[in-house]
Amino acid sequence: MNYRHAFHAGNWADCMKHAVLVWLLRALARKQKSFFVLDSHAGRGHYDLESEEARRTGEADTGIRRLMAAPHSAFADYLGLVRQLGLYPGSPALIRATLRPGDRLACCEAHLEECGALRARFLRDPQVQVHARDGFGALVALLPPSERRGLVLIDPPFEEPDEYLRLAVGLATAHGRFPGGVLAAWYPIKHRAPVRTMQATIRDVGMRDVVAAELLLRAPLDAARLNGCGLVVVNPPWGFEAEIPPLLTALLQRLGNREPGAEAGIVRLADE
Repeated sequence: MNYRHAFHAGNWADCMKHAVLVWLLRALARKQKSFFVLDSHAGRGHYDLESEEARRTGEADTGIRRLMAAPHSAFADYLGLVRQLGLYPGSPALIRATLRPGDRLACCEAHLEECGALRARFLRDPQVQVHARDGFGALVALLPPSERRGLVLIDPPFEEPDEYLRLAVGLATAHGRFPGGVLAAWYPIKHRAPVRTMQATIRDVGMRDVVAAELLLRAPLDAARLNGCGLVVVNPPWGFEAEIPPLLTALLQRLGNREPGAEAGIVRLADE
């Protein structure tokens, strides 16, 4: 429980994850029926990019600040929410900003100080519940929701060596309890071996209609660096495979340094 996202808030991996997240939320809102969102590893909900932690790493300079300086229509919705919400919005803030009356959000955060900040942010908000609990356990405890539609975001800190396997198992658990939900799981790409193993595990458990959206700033050859990141999406909404590649390409054009192996796109892991 040593991970503190304040050191990394607004970095390029956050930008990729959150831009795709906003697209998924807007896709859910196309239909009138209410939906539920579970954010399994929510963090504190917002981050001050002028804080000591953020300034120490400076990661936002090559992330959200770079996008703000060179906006693009493909991620204009995401940037608009960042400007609207103030500070740097974590996934709970972005999700809450897209909810309509009748929609609902449940956030889980095991780090007590972070959870306290999250609770303070959503104090007396009837559409948001905050739980101080392990996010993977919440996939059993809080699913399925009473709503028949929804999104589950699984975004662990990747502090443990078995986190890729836990992610695959967590997806399978969520799918077993909420088979019609849109499931999105974020993962880092340092080198390919653990990612391949995770994706093979996802295929082996028999989930259908699974894609992976990835953004790599460089070839994943140095296991000591964060070279890329991805989102596995189960039951992607209509239009995902057409609209997300241009979004990822626009992000790469703004965020990447054109190093060898830089690329962006999606790959289908399992057919419908």
